[in-house]
Amino acid sequence: MTRHAAITGVYDTPVGKVPGVSSLAMQADAALGAIAHSGLDAAEIDGVLCAYSIASPHPMLSSVVCEYVGLQPSFSASIQAGGASACVMVTQAAALVEAGMCRHVLAVTGDNRLSGMTRDQAVAVLSAFGHVQFEQPYGINIPAAYALVAKRYMHEYGTTPEELAAIAVTHRKHAALNGKAHMQEPITVEDVCNSRLIAAPLRLLDCCLISDGGAAVVVSAPDAAADLPGPAVEILGTGQMNTHEHIMEAPSLTDFGCKQSSAQAMGRAGVSHGDFDVVEIYDSFTITLLIELESIGFYARGEAGRAAQAGDLELGGKLPCNTHGGLLSYAHSGAAGGMFHVVEGVRQLRGEAERRQVAGAKLAFVHGDGGILSAHCSLVLGRA
Repeated sequence: MTRHAAITGVYDTPVGKVPGVSSLAMQADAALGAIAHSGLDAAEIDGVLCAYSIASPHPMLSSVVCEYVGLQPSFSASIQAGGASACVMVTQAAALVEAGMCRHVLAVTGDNRLSGMTRDQAVAVLSAFGHVQFEQPYGINIPAAYALVAKRYMHEYGTTPEELAAIAVTHRKHAALNGKAHMQEPITVEDVCNSRLIAAPLRLLDCCLISDGGAAVVVSAPDAAADLPGPAVEILGTGQMNTHEHIMEAPSLTDFGCKQSSAQAMGRAGVSHGDFDVVEIYDSFTITLLIELESIGFYARGEAGRAAQAGDLELGGKLPCNTHGGLLSYAHSGAAGGMFHVVEGVRQLRGEAERRQVAGAKLAFVHGDGGILSAHCSLVLGRA
């Protein structure tokens, strides 16, 4: 019998530019797809967690989604933790079913940021994360804040633009094997380094996409998971850490909470860095992934970029990373961006990743971060 809460169903909608489909419709599509994948009937879902939508915000989004889909769960709530939301939702869902409060919890994300928002609206969102008194008046936005981090990291550890570019190139290679990916055309290191400057040293191809799309998972109680038709993926360990919200309050520009959250998750699962077959780690910018790979401990400081250049992060490499293409090339639609990482981790462990499958994958690490490397949540997933 399964000992841990388990992910029993996953689904993600079409991504990229999906005109004519509202964010609510995308969330409904993701929800019903995940329920169907689990083998459950909708009436068996007794817990629902939703993230947030920027294109169509609502203060009680989980209730709205339940009403739209026709669900009447005994537990319903919305969670907002930026890019960490998906992993936090999975963590909370696991706690609910392991505590006996629910049997099957549906965690839903979705937004139509590309087709449902104008360019000016999207820019306004990127600027709203700055501190209203001490950052926004000076024009800071999310890319600029990450550029500050990149500048400091490159100064401290000698990371080069070419090393960052190698991460983007690797992700595009993975996306090219994924027929659903938003961007599939191959790119080179030269393409990345010559792309338009966004916030020095970050260029256009160092930055995540803006996409439409939704994704959802079903988390089931240990004994309930054993009765469902598909192979369950156990949630072996979880961890969280929040160190700040605004970049001016970050205790460091080179050391972040992913170190603590990952240590918690691995400690609870009883595993170490060398045990993982595949990792799915938040990649809002190339510098985000590089810092997290090193802060988590997969590589020493200054080594992740060279590892990317050497092919370590590719399929067949030492540490296959973001095998779906990540936020840089698969898609990024708000909270759903982080859920795409969870969905891909589950597919890898269930052997459902098709051309991008990591042979014999049994253990996966998934990580999400929100804000400016602010909120961190880590998951250790294992094939039951």
